[in-house]
Amino acid sequence: MDSLTQIVLGGAVGNALLGEKLKNKAVLYGAIAGTIPDLDVLAIFFTDPISALEFHRGFTHSILFAILGAFLFGFLLYWFEKKKGVTYEEGVWLFFWGFFTHAALDVFTTWGTRVLWPLDYSFAFKSIFVIDPLYTLPFLFFLLRSMREKTNMKRRLYLNRLGLYVSSAYLGLTLLLKAVAFYSFTGALDKQHIAYNAMSVKPTIMNTILWTAIVETKDDFLIGEYSFFGSNPIEFKKYPKNREVIGSLEKHYLIHRLVRLSEGYYTFSEVNNEIYFNDLRFGVLKEEGEEVQFAFSYKFFIDEKGELGVKEVKKDKRDGVKLLKSIGRKIFGLKED
Repeated sequence: MDSLTQIVLGGAVGNALLGEKLKNKAVLYGAIAGTIPDLDVLAIFFTDPISALEFHRGFTHSILFAILGAFLFGFLLYWFEKKKGVTYEEGVWLFFWGFFTHAALDVFTTWGTRVLWPLDYSFAFKSIFVIDPLYTLPFLFFLLRSMREKTNMKRRLYLNRLGLYVSSAYLGLTLLLKAVAFYSFTGALDKQHIAYNAMSVKPTIMNTILWTAIVETKDDFLIGEYSFFGSNPIEFKKYPKNREVIGSLEKHYLIHRLVRLSEGYYTFSEVNNEIYFNDLRFGVLKEEGEEVQFAFSYKFFIDEKGELGVKEVKKDKRDGVKLLKSIGRKIFGLKED
């Protein structure tokens, strides 16, 4: 999830565990615990983009890190706050649950989370987008209300628990909504007599009303959308895999790494004699006539040493605004302008 959401979750965890002793400082420590796992994104400054993506949501999001990190940071918390009656055990538990709940929340999103690192397996329920105001804002409201209670500890903890209950219930609801969307997509595929090998269903940007399915067939990927507020039948757009455009490079280690990152949901495209790798998991950013730009695309190039390299295609912020407007219309089943 986004940084603000993880700060809110971590703050609520810290408040629940040490709010009585440290009051709002407990929220601060929890927010720090909720932030630390995502510092793995700093790897982008020390390595190439692909390696940084492979490193993200790995060790720092694992149960192993939650245990080891809790002993280290828990000691620091104890050292700073022992005069206020905080024990070493309490410091360890705050950071353990701060780290663990961070990873657990990320499991609900689209990007896989390797909670069992060093085992190379990513968990992803794909039931919530990385930014979802319906999850974050009510949670933030209850946390802020709780922080205002400086003397009535019973009410403080009650409000904090409400935030945890409401946010957790919403996560449970997203799984139910995904199940309904999934069966809506499979029903549409059966009606249209489309044979497929695999399908991935996930919510679109910042909502759980409009869902998208990426469907793999023999030669193509199909992308369809379903809205709980719409009444239009589900239509699927076809995007050819275009495996042939890379020719002998198919077995290149760089392509293998990209394929692994995309979980097999990818296409190739060729524009002006340049080859692109398109990660389909995050959908289409814009589509104007025959020009299609996916949210995550990578362009291949030959570096100074004559070796194959890759760099992410930059996104235009204006395209993001257009996409949000488009999703807003699609939620209600309205046609594009």
